[in-house]
Amino acid sequence: MSTNLHSKETANELRLRYRRIVLKLSGEALRNNETGEAIDTEGLGKLAEELAEVRSLGVQIALVVGGGNIFRGLSGETKNGTDRTTGDNMGMLATMINGLAIMDCFEKHNMPVRVLTAIPMNKVAEPFIQRRALRHLEKGRVVILVAGTGNPYCTTDYAAALRANELHADAIFKATKVDGIYTKDPMKYADAVRYETVSHEEAVTKRLGVMDTEAFSLCQRHKMPILVFSMNTRDGIRRAVLGEKIGTLVG
Repeated sequence: MSTNLHSKETANELRLRYRRIVLKLSGEALRNNETGEAIDTEGLGKLAEELAEVRSLGVQIALVVGGGNIFRGLSGETKNGTDRTTGDNMGMLATMINGLAIMDCFEKHNMPVRVLTAIPMNKVAEPFIQRRALRHLEKGRVVILVAGTGNPYCTTDYAAALRANELHADAIFKATKVDGIYTKDPMKYADAVRYETVSHEEAVTKRLGVMDTEAFSLCQRHKMPILVFSMNTRDGIRRAVLGEKIGTLVG
């Protein structure tokens, strides 16, 4: 458990399994697949409503957002021949666009929000400083972390793993398109079986692909739990922080 908590705990806080979480949200999760719009305003509103309720329980929330709905550095290199460093920089700037959209939506749901960026953009966001981010969390503000780590060749998976450890989070919540980790791709195989829990060691041995190798190695080394669940699970984040079993827990 995190040691950076309010000294006074409410009855709700005493029921919490996780009191400080890092939610890893891919850029693709923000896309409206029906209309093709990069940012699904309705879906973002539903996320804001759920996180507002989770925050009201006393949970401290940091959110690491990707930019794949706008631009993905690796695919730019593959498809267009874009220099990888340039492409990754473009991708990190895309996460800023997403972060500002999320901030605007969350503020309309009466949540105090701060956007912290790994690449200095003083006109639109605060620089990421560990102690500043911790202070925002302790004050009950939702912290949106953008621009990855500020370095090319680093995925937002790795950024989530790094920030979760820096911020002494209790777990990484990874929202995906499926409701957990399976023995094989459930989209292709009807006999795929979902794991309820799996250790870091088993995930490596069985090559379950929870995160990219570098990100997962960081989580494994520091024993950071990872909860993988479907973005579409009703009240999934709230249910998880209260200890209900959803998705797959790694660690």
